[in-house]
Amino acid sequence: MGAIRVAYPIGMDPDAPIGMFDSGVGGLTVLHATLVRLPHEDVVYLGDTGRFPYGPRSQDELIAYGRELTGILVERGAKLIVVACNSATAAALPVLQQESPVPVLGVITPEAHAAVQATRLRKVGVLATEATVNSQRYVEAIHDLDAGIQVTQVACPGLAESIQGGEPYSERTLELVQLACVPLREAGVDVVVLGCTHYPLVRHMLQRELGTEVHTITAAEELAEEIAATLARKGWQRGDDHRGEYRFLATGDTEAFREEGTRFLQLPIGDVEHVPVADCL
Repeated sequence: MGAIRVAYPIGMDPDAPIGMFDSGVGGLTVLHATLVRLPHEDVVYLGDTGRFPYGPRSQDELIAYGRELTGILVERGAKLIVVACNSATAAALPVLQQESPVPVLGVITPEAHAAVQATRLRKVGVLATEATVNSQRYVEAIHDLDAGIQVTQVACPGLAESIQGGEPYSERTLELVQLACVPLREAGVDVVVLGCTHYPLVRHMLQRELGTEVHTITAAEELAEEIAATLARKGWQRGDDHRGEYRFLATGDTEAFREEGTRFLQLPIGDVEHVPVADCL
């Protein structure tokens, strides 16, 4: 799919929904924080479960996916797009921001800012997918704020899949967590960015391996604050008299999305609409 070519009317309806997408159900951790922070806003969430996982994908693939998913959400009237996926943010955010007719926010910058603020030793760890680590976007974002911080990145192939696959607390997941935390302990980091929206579901496992003195940072709360600030700055907030609604789209099996997603969202998931995309027809 080429560049996003959806025309948008001048001006913005504050009652329009927020659009959010992720490679699967991990971004529901961001959705949950957004629903808590912005209870009056409607949100349309699109899970690209038919092409999950994103970690092994190339940058060109992720840009193409990001364009397609952004286009779907814009066509459904989104006033703001949230890329609730670290791999997609790392690969595609600048392109999406240039091409989208509405603002596009991603997960990396808010987390990088929080990490820089939190570290005392100026040693920050990043746990992420292969695609995110290879992009070097976290290193760049952190060094833009403080070039003296030592950043230790660890790719975690298979971890997001193990978490989303129905048994997030399995022996396999624990083995992957333990393996990933070894280089972070050796590097002496005091802050670790959980650079995939699936990872907060096993935050307690990670914390046990890292130690209580290490502060872990997730995208959810940080990004929800950026969404709120962006809407306030543009005057696009929905009125307080409205109770926000959320609805779901998925490119893969809708029943599997409902089952897996409930664990991440910690709220009921009703109907899920199937949306066909390029590689999932």
